[in-house]
Amino acid sequence: MAKENYSYKKYQKELAKKKKREEKVQSRLAKKNMQASAPLSAQPPRPIGAPSAPLSAEAPRPIGAPSAPLSAADEDGTVA
Repeated sequence: MAKENYSYKKYQKELAKKKKREEKVQSRLAKKNMQASAPLSAQPPRPIGAPSAPLSAEAPRPIGAPSAPLSAADEDGTVA
């Protein structure tokens, strides 16, 4: 009968442990990366063709409206 090769079994067991440890590290890194990118994906999707950010903080003016806001004197019709 053949003698057991315990050193080979031990080597295989160590390789399995090492592989499992590496998989654990990779899964932890993947989980960490997903959590770091989660706030970006939490934003609602924007419609196709919509600008990525508002162009200005002002409300859009209706067509034909003056480019500068009116002052109180201009509303009376008098010009200062």
